[in-house]
Amino acid sequence: MAWLNHRHAEAFANERVEYASANLINATSCQNAFKTDDPAGWDYVINCAAETKPGQTDPVYQEGIVKLTLNCANEAVKYRVKRFVELSTGSMCSSEKIPQKEDCSIEPWSMVGKYKALTEQELANVDGLKYTIFRLPICYGTGDRKGLTPRILIAGIYKYLNETMKLLWTGSMKMNVVHVEDVCGALWELMRNEQTAGETINICDDSEATQEIISDLLADIFGIKADYWGIVMSSMTKVDMVGAIEEINDKHLGPWAELCQKDGVFNTPLTPYMNQELLLHKHLNLDNAKMKSYGYQLKHPTIRREYLEEIIKDFIAMNHFPRSLLEA
Repeated sequence: MAWLNHRHAEAFANERVEYASANLINATSCQNAFKTDDPAGWDYVINCAAETKPGQTDPVYQEGIVKLTLNCANEAVKYRVKRFVELSTGSMCSSEKIPQKEDCSIEPWSMVGKYKALTEQELANVDGLKYTIFRLPICYGTGDRKGLTPRILIAGIYKYLNETMKLLWTGSMKMNVVHVEDVCGALWELMRNEQTAGETINICDDSEATQEIISDLLADIFGIKADYWGIVMSSMTKVDMVGAIEEINDKHLGPWAELCQKDGVFNTPLTPYMNQELLLHKHLNLDNAKMKSYGYQLKHPTIRREYLEEIIKDFIAMNHFPRSLLEA
């Protein structure tokens, strides 16, 4: 909430929005967050809250994902909401060749995925709860700081270093994406559809995005070249993954600090730091047919250069990103 851009700040300042801050892990605080003077109560409850920072311990995710969500779900039952919406993750299973449907065998490959999977199971046991689960791939768009933004920063750093951006694994690794406006649009339309009650739905665009598709867009923006270490060389990092991650981050963090200092970016929430989970050889490959079967039409069906430039320009306007990286 401390890093809102002008458009988002205006939305929260709108008289139609009532903002309250609460620790949803605490049952009493959660109850206070749900209180309202409107006798009709709440129509919909959308749970966007969760501990999503990688590299945390199991108890942190247990509280910040499972306990938090169940607290909110139980309050939603008290208010007899029309629909409780849980934003989950697409990192439930990994397959390069076959886009994964919602009924895929659950084999989470991230800590967030592990505890979101447990949360999905627990929601089915909450008596009286009408819910829908939306599984998201990599979400990007204006204001994004976690999805594609670390890769955007890294691409900019390689422009500064005048080097080829060489990435782990291969360009064919699946990295499916969805624009934030489609997340909001699909959520708004589908949660009001009676047929989606109790359903799990993938919200994903049509890009079938891979690491190469995303890297090529970034290479075009920053005027750099992109290459890959390949399976064999990348697999060698498993011998000392911690050391490999430290080396990768050391390569990027120093130049990023120099760039920010050079351009007068003295306070920014952005970082090119990559956690180990983000560098695993796992495919995020989702089937969006179910979403379409309920009638939702994508506003941003494919990821495009201008959408990524929009993210960068917004951060430049907030003085969170070195503006020299977009200059010729």
